[in-house]
Amino acid sequence: MTINNNPALKPSFTEVPILKLSLGRDPATKPAFLEDLRDALLNVGFLYLSDTGLPQELIDKVCRLTREFFDEDVLPLREKERIEMKNEKSFLGWSRLNNETTAGHSDYREQLDLSTPHPIPGPDDPLYHHLLAPNQWPSSEYLPEFRPVFEEYMERMSDISTFFTSLIAEALGMPLTAFDRFFDTAQQHKLKIVKYPEAPTDSDDPLDRQGVGPHKDSMLTSYLLQASPQHGLQAQNTNGDWIDAKPIDGTLVVAMGQGLEALTGGVCASTTHRVLSPRKGDGPRFSVPFFQGVSYDARFEEMDVPDEVRELRKRVLGRTGGRKDDVEFTFKAGKWGHLGEATLANRVKSHPDVGERWYPELLSKIRQDQAAAARLKENGA
Repeated sequence: MTINNNPALKPSFTEVPILKLSLGRDPATKPAFLEDLRDALLNVGFLYLSDTGLPQELIDKVCRLTREFFDEDVLPLREKERIEMKNEKSFLGWSRLNNETTAGHSDYREQLDLSTPHPIPGPDDPLYHHLLAPNQWPSSEYLPEFRPVFEEYMERMSDISTFFTSLIAEALGMPLTAFDRFFDTAQQHKLKIVKYPEAPTDSDDPLDRQGVGPHKDSMLTSYLLQASPQHGLQAQNTNGDWIDAKPIDGTLVVAMGQGLEALTGGVCASTTHRVLSPRKGDGPRFSVPFFQGVSYDARFEEMDVPDEVRELRKRVLGRTGGRKDDVEFTFKAGKWGHLGEATLANRVKSHPDVGERWYPELLSKIRQDQAAAARLKENGA
């Protein structure tokens, strides 16, 4: 594909673009789609994807079952406690309200973490292979459709994410197979179902309404199904402004992950985003994010992104003076040997109760690093 080296330079984004995935499947419309995709990758790092090919009937079931999981008239609390995340090393399972930590503060959300299925690793496998494991499913006695519906949804999302990643490669002027070496034969992908209750206060302070704090997603790409009409998702532009990504029927919100940023040498920057809890009287917000995985055994290495594309990204950063945000970037080459090590560290930071039970040495090291970073910040270093 020919790269346009003189695109119109745009100010920091003020809205999230919408791309039709069907246009990327049609040879007649694919070139224009790739132009729009590259623009979104370089200038935003966040986008809506419509016309995905997901059956509406499946989407409706996913949304309904998400609500039913959090309805104690359908699924009793004791059944959720039976599949609590801290019971296993894999970080798969149910998390209580306020259990996860982001940006140093607890997230006012309840959730269930699932993944594509994998056997329990052996005793000689690397520590980060404990992320690969079977799911903890809610009982079919209470939710008989839950497992088959979410297994189908994850399978379909696996296909969509793999195809979309090939489009990212082409949009950056690389072969469509450029990312293949970072995937396992049976790649693990992850999914959450999330409930954000109404905010506990009427405050407008974002910390008081933190559904999930400012963060960058892990791995390559993530795909959020906003399963209810409540607003709350916001992406941060290069000026530091928070831009609403309101629910739009028939779309998924796609965020570029830290893994993608690391592998492309910063060309595809992962965009900081957050979720504000619904205000009192608005009702709870439900969402279903799917996280595309990469091989945990993959090493940090930069891909052969064409120089002209790297130059375009530099021009984007040049408009903002290279502004840095405050979100910690975990996927640093040199700090970790494998992507799996960085991923495990991310999970331990987010779920210290699991870390205390299963990874105490890693949690202790993370806390020491955080304390040292805080001292440097206090000293103005």
